[in-house]
Amino acid sequence: MEGRQGVMEVSKGLPPPNPIAQLQTRYKDLEVGFRVWLAKQSLPVEAAVVTVTSAVQGAAIGAIMGTLTNDVSSSFPNPSSQAALNPQAMASLKQAQALSGGPFVQARNFAVMTGVNAGISCVMKRIRGKEDVQTSMVAAFGSGAMFTLVSGIGGPNQVANAVTSGLFFALVQGGLFKVGQKFSQPPVEDTFYARTRGMLTSLGLQNYEKNFKKGLLTDSTLPLLTDSALRDVKIPPGPRLLILDRIQRDPELKERR
Repeated sequence: MEGRQGVMEVSKGLPPPNPIAQLQTRYKDLEVGFRVWLAKQSLPVEAAVVTVTSAVQGAAIGAIMGTLTNDVSSSFPNPSSQAALNPQAMASLKQAQALSGGPFVQARNFAVMTGVNAGISCVMKRIRGKEDVQTSMVAAFGSGAMFTLVSGIGGPNQVANAVTSGLFFALVQGGLFKVGQKFSQPPVEDTFYARTRGMLTSLGLQNYEKNFKKGLLTDSTLPLLTDSALRDVKIPPGPRLLILDRIQRDPELKERR
């Protein structure tokens, strides 16, 4: 009994655990575990999972936007008065209705747009082994075209307008990618970590670039990396598995090992 009381008294002196920090840690562990599992799957499985998860996120965003804009749709003319509109005005009205539909309509539209974009990006990155402006523009074209087809804003010439919308989405996304790339270019002294940075970014582990730099693990050491070396620079088990698996699957790095 005395021993237990001593333990309780000592434990009373410790600060209580932070529930928010515990939840964040558990979420991070789940996220890393999910990425480890996903990286080991075949291309069809990975693309399907990424598409579905992104579509669910897009649906949630669309539902919120649809709720906010639901009052706007009530100000549109009723179906009986729409018959008096000319074709051009009718097409414009349908576009406005599609863009300001209720929660279910917007959830569907955004689910398709985000899901298609993520799915195409996943396939392109897996096939080409990198994420660049071409990958971004192809994904944006597909999402823009599908958004136009599903939302019905294309009017009578829906296919042609879908292509036009896809091209517009692609140009905007390509421009944004280039601008972001320009402002995120690494300084000259970081050129020894260019390949490392690309690998970590593709895995969603770019936050661990500083660990590589602290341990002087440059691009030239990538073929030599081991689990113990990554552990020495304080990289957690999940990210270590992802990094070593990517190096093992890289043909150029495998030849140099």
